[in-house]
Amino acid sequence: MSFARILLGVTTAVSLSGAAATMSGAAELPRQLTWTAYGTGSAGYNQSVAIGAALKEALGVNLRVLPGKNDVSRTQPVRLGKVPFSANGVGGSYMAQEGVFDFSAEAWGPQPVRVIIANGGGAVGLSVGVAGDIGVENYSDLKGKRVAFVKGSPALNVNVEAYLAYGGLTWDDVTVVEFGGFGDSWTGLKNGQVDAAFASTNSGRAYEAATGPRGLTWPPIDGNDAEGMARMKSVAPFFSAATVSVGANIDGGPGLPTATYAYPVLMTMEGNADADLAYAMTKAMVELFDQYKGKAPGINGWALDNQDFTWVAPYHEGAIRYYKEIGVWSDEAQAHNDNLIARQAALMAAWEELKAEGPDDWAAAWKAKRYEALEAGGFEKTF
Repeated sequence: MSFARILLGVTTAVSLSGAAATMSGAAELPRQLTWTAYGTGSAGYNQSVAIGAALKEALGVNLRVLPGKNDVSRTQPVRLGKVPFSANGVGGSYMAQEGVFDFSAEAWGPQPVRVIIANGGGAVGLSVGVAGDIGVENYSDLKGKRVAFVKGSPALNVNVEAYLAYGGLTWDDVTVVEFGGFGDSWTGLKNGQVDAAFASTNSGRAYEAATGPRGLTWPPIDGNDAEGMARMKSVAPFFSAATVSVGANIDGGPGLPTATYAYPVLMTMEGNADADLAYAMTKAMVELFDQYKGKAPGINGWALDNQDFTWVAPYHEGAIRYYKEIGVWSDEAQAHNDNLIARQAALMAAWEELKAEGPDDWAAAWKAKRYEALEAGGFEKTF
């Protein structure tokens, strides 16, 4: 299979003109399709390139990958309807849904996120990598060290905070070094500007750092450390302990005990991709899996067997239609999905009520209003 050329650049719409690409006589996608992902070198971008090649070869679909430095820049084009999908992370999915961190700004608020399919393979860690030349063996050893903070990327920063919490630390215990994007933070680690940064273990940036002059290490996470895991989950409830086998200084070894969650998450927003487009995208991702598997580190996590239909963000109705057709969608999944959509509705209603009130201290007022809405609806309170 030859790789199609991936065109980069902003597109203001997904063209639905021209003959539709079909597969198995049913799924239809536009000839030109765009989604966002992290910048070049990230796992999300590399996997998107490989998926784009499969779409081109099998269906004649040209996938344009629009790179973004952070969660906000990846999610904004989806929110505005300029692109239908994003190979996003927990920031642009779960945190956008919740209206927290950068998504708590008055210009944002809780978003009607919908999942298409997710990479939940567990073979790849989502971890804090540490320069190999500073003698850090455990996350508690990061005390006093320089740790990357990526502006506009609440997911990255909360994930770092969760790893610090596992080690019994907070941001106050380390030296915070700010960067404008994910790639910049890892360039900083390689070049000696910072000592630790967050990434998927299979990120191209991590491989670059591992072969650089400082080297790279991934301190371990012990899933049996009940207190450490409780501290981690109190910050980021979407994490789970896992032994991963794919990544820089991990490939071919016995596996790394760390933590992970679904990434990338192919998502959209309610009212952006219609049911037929979401259905077609889901079908293509599932039925073309054999054509893109193995084509990028960690890409096999998109397999149907790795889907968690009771995750923290709801699935799109078009995706659900396909999953029902192939017999993998359950009554339990539907009840969970309905509850998540009700949670979103409660949060969005609370947001609109607060906007009408016009509080002076928006951040404090929204935090209180959000907790109030979640408690009133019987939903789990997070953040």
